[in-house]
Amino acid sequence: MKLVIAIIKPFKLDDVREALTTLGVEGMTVSEVKGYGRQKGHTEIYRGAEYAVNFVPKVKIEIVVNDEAAERAVEAIQEAAKTGQIGDGKIFVLDVGHARRIRTGEADQEAV
Repeated sequence: MKLVIAIIKPFKLDDVREALTTLGVEGMTVSEVKGYGRQKGHTEIYRGAEYAVNFVPKVKIEIVVNDEAAERAVEAIQEAAKTGQIGDGKIFVLDVGHARRIRTGEADQEAV
């Protein structure tokens, strides 16, 4: 099993969710996060004063999929989240050693 973590622009969340749903991904965890990468934040003007925004709002999506579906999920996220602009985000893939569904006690693949 693989844990796929994607950090994307907030307005692309619905597109990514739809793309993953068509692949059969049944669940995901979504968090609102802030951070910066190469873009190093940006400046904004508020009431005539310019100020630096060091942390840019993003959305973090976490899904667990079987090994065979991981690459398809990564490709779907990349296509759905891509705008071609700086700050589109990153995707990380990690191994999952064990998973358990709390309600039923199902383990590993059955728990996902």
